[in-house]
Amino acid sequence: MIQRSLVLMKPDAVKRGIVGEILHRFERAGLKMVAVKLVHADEELAKKHYPDSEEWKKKVGMRTIEDCEKYGIDVQENMGTTDPIEVGNIVKKWNMDFLMSGPVMAIVFEGVNAVERVRSLVGETVPAKAAPGTIRGDFSLDSAIAANRRNRTIYNLIHASGSEEEAKEEIKLWFKEDPMLSYRRIHEDLYLY
Repeated sequence: MIQRSLVLMKPDAVKRGIVGEILHRFERAGLKMVAVKLVHADEELAKKHYPDSEEWKKKVGMRTIEDCEKYGIDVQENMGTTDPIEVGNIVKKWNMDFLMSGPVMAIVFEGVNAVERVRSLVGETVPAKAAPGTIRGDFSLDSAIAANRRNRTIYNLIHASGSEEEAKEEIKLWFKEDPMLSYRRIHEDLYLY
């Protein structure tokens, strides 16, 4: 099943100069770029990129609260609240601030089961949980404890769409009417479409 997935190389990847190494991993895995651009996200784009649903905020808030508790950080003192939705709002703001802090390389990859394959290459969101051999496992330098203590998001290099539906929405958001290129890579002749 041919799919498209959005990948954002966040400001930490761009500023560290490792975009080429990361890009190489996707291409080596047989995924092809069909759209790419360097973007400096404004507040509107950053706000739309991160979900605004209570469900998402609660999930993110709970995960942050659990990380604080795991590392002995007083949630009330550090976050100013223990309400998961309020914590989720704070984390969304941190995420937005980071996304706007520098250039972002936005790429649409296409390939067989692209969404799942990209997620597998990227690794777990929290770098400490990312397996060696994944992009985050090999290149991420940050941790949840460092981020929480400094009241900021985790610098984890990259965003990858979580589902085919999410990928379609994110591609529309980041690329609007920009054209997607259509071409065949040499190995594609091996696939039965």
